[in-house]
Amino acid sequence: MELGKLSKLVLALGASAALVACGNGGSDDSANNGSEGGDSAETAAVSGPISVISREEGSGTRDAFTEITGVAEDDTDNTVDTATIQNGTDQVITSVSGDPNSIGYISLGSLNDSVKAVKVDGTEATEENVANDEYSLARPFNIVYQGELEGVTKDFHDFIFSKDGQDIALDQGYVPVDSEAEAYEGDGSQSGEINIVGSTSVAPVMEAMAEKYMELNPEVNISITANGSSAGVQAAIDGTAQLGMASRELKEEESSEVTGEAIAKDGIAVVVNTENGVEDLTMDQIKQIFTGEITEWEEVQ
Repeated sequence: MELGKLSKLVLALGASAALVACGNGGSDDSANNGSEGGDSAETAAVSGPISVISREEGSGTRDAFTEITGVAEDDTDNTVDTATIQNGTDQVITSVSGDPNSIGYISLGSLNDSVKAVKVDGTEATEENVANDEYSLARPFNIVYQGELEGVTKDFHDFIFSKDGQDIALDQGYVPVDSEAEAYEGDGSQSGEINIVGSTSVAPVMEAMAEKYMELNPEVNISITANGSSAGVQAAIDGTAQLGMASRELKEEESSEVTGEAIAKDGIAVVVNTENGVEDLTMDQIKQIFTGEITEWEEVQ
């Protein structure tokens, strides 16, 4: 009698499991597309048109992304005309998190749980992989200036490249350019104002560095305007800013006008909605998506 009850219980549990599987799409492939420890319902296969999210012209992130992926060729940016253009990292994250069919790209240091970074050619977008040059979508975070730096601007420059400044870059999720830098030796006597203009991607780490520097030098005021890499380089050339910020390599015509120095190294994360089961894209697939050659998610799953 007890054996009969046990048999019925096993059958009931089996039927329940089958119903749950059907509720989650009824597909082993769908479950396997989930991230480790995640809910398969949150990472189901996405179908239909791909919603491409890109950055505005003049964005250092866009310039670096299109150059590395091959979306830009012969000085022509071939980003698909139907792409939705956003003017900042936060706006890209908001767009991708709100649309299951979307894909975009952001600074790795700005990545959060509201979107999912896909692997590129099998390599995860991590600080370690950027530091080891294993992750191919990486670029420098540059400061740009004209002539020789002097006074408080020179001292802030020295702080950026000190252990104190490089530790801030690391804490912000970026790869320091000098892991053996010496400690900042300032005595807190600096005073004056520094105007910094440029990349929206560089701005968060620059703001963190400026905040710490102003704590150490209370008579210093640093203002930061995030309006794009090209604007930052131009401000340094024009002399309207002591320092520009650029999240890309300087162009040949720019480097003849100003000096660029990398303060940290950053990866560019290719991000999709958390409901998207795609985990890995090749560089060629990324190029084809952002140039409009691939338009449906079924083509990359």
